[in-house]
Amino acid sequence: MVRLVSGSQERLDQGYLNIAQLCDLGQAMLALEGPDSVMVEQVMSQIQKQEPAQWSLAELRAMYKLLQSAVGFDGKYCDLLNAMHTHAVTVTSHMNSATVSELLGVLTSLDQTQAMPLVISLCKRAVRHVAHFTDEELALVLGALMHFGHSDHYFVDAMEKHVPTMAFTSHPETVTKVMQFFGRRNILSPVVFNAVAESFVYRAEEYTTSQVARQIMPFGKLGYLPPNAADVFRKVETILHTRFSHFQPRTLLNVLHSCILVERFPVNFVSKLFSSYFLQQLQEQGTGIDRYVLAQLTQLYMTMKLECPYYEGPRLLSQYRIKSFLTPGHSLETPVDIHLYNSVKSGLVDLLGARSYFGSKVLSPYCYTLDVEIKLDEDGYVLPASYHDEVHKRIALCIDGPKRYTSNKRQLLGKEAIKQRHLRLLGYEIIQIPFYEFDKLRNQASVVEYLHQKIFPHSYRLSW
Repeated sequence: MVRLVSGSQERLDQGYLNIAQLCDLGQAMLALEGPDSVMVEQVMSQIQKQEPAQWSLAELRAMYKLLQSAVGFDGKYCDLLNAMHTHAVTVTSHMNSATVSELLGVLTSLDQTQAMPLVISLCKRAVRHVAHFTDEELALVLGALMHFGHSDHYFVDAMEKHVPTMAFTSHPETVTKVMQFFGRRNILSPVVFNAVAESFVYRAEEYTTSQVARQIMPFGKLGYLPPNAADVFRKVETILHTRFSHFQPRTLLNVLHSCILVERFPVNFVSKLFSSYFLQQLQEQGTGIDRYVLAQLTQLYMTMKLECPYYEGPRLLSQYRIKSFLTPGHSLETPVDIHLYNSVKSGLVDLLGARSYFGSKVLSPYCYTLDVEIKLDEDGYVLPASYHDEVHKRIALCIDGPKRYTSNKRQLLGKEAIKQRHLRLLGYEIIQIPFYEFDKLRNQASVVEYLHQKIFPHSYRLSW
């Protein structure tokens, strides 16, 4: 190695090394001395004098791997990387499956958020290679697409053809990444979910507890039950019985919370979650339990009370219950779409006669936030929103924008379905105002007529 470096130093000084040789030398010096060595700096200086647009695909790959090895040299070579990205876009059509997955992996590890044109181009190229990726390559591709928040329907179509052929034989982590990808992107694919559900029943024993959780969670998130749901959740219950202590506390909470989203009630295990020992395990050192975890615990507690009256285990102590599921960032409720809400609000004012006859963004005593609440007396007359005495009936309008549905189908996400289910059990009449119906309305008159038919279908009065 010393002789190699010594000889290379002279050729480096004279500018005789090509890109491939410079990359090899850079990798060697990184291994010997790290990214701060003088010789690595010299190598990078020589490389920066080159024009990436002239590099071959092999040279481009070598340079990406060099930058990845030093984790981008702390962002010192942004201009070089951007020039490489620009050139890479022009040659993606020549990339094989290994190169596509490798480059997506590099872009992920370097967090190249400015390289979306290249990510999109690589995703398009990946469509041709889906059936040919190794397990490791496919996992890299899926991880990158999740990292950059990208997918297209051609890639999804290719995955729908491929997953049924690999769900029983691919590495457990690859199958898990498939479910994570569809769950993260809110893409509901019955073909994919059904194939993975079938394989889960037969393969679950070979999965780690993390893999079990990450395969089950998308079913809850997207509110989907496969045809063999009974077998799937029976298998989940068996795993929980035999490996309960192997689960990390938050992983276990995620599994049980995902179950209730699709009306599978883990009564036998919830009591353990409400124990003081488990709650202590959930606390992060020095920071307590974060708000999202408390929200999950509170919703589990509400589910036991509302949907499992036969549950006789311990209750969740009041200090672990929150008052609102609607929190900034990660939340158990999707905030109302402001544009859609304003359009509905305008129609309601015209329908009811005054703004005072309905409440907006009302926090109920049961943690859920109502987009709109309308109160009626026993004769069916609308009461002012400020009225708090004898309310005979409460109507909750769910103004459901696109973010409350899966991205490709008109199906409510699991967290929105459980919200509406619980509100019904609490006595509210639920009236959905889905965006795909409301967007078809042409003018204010049609909006008012639509709301009239939705809210008061048996009344012919348009004034109150």
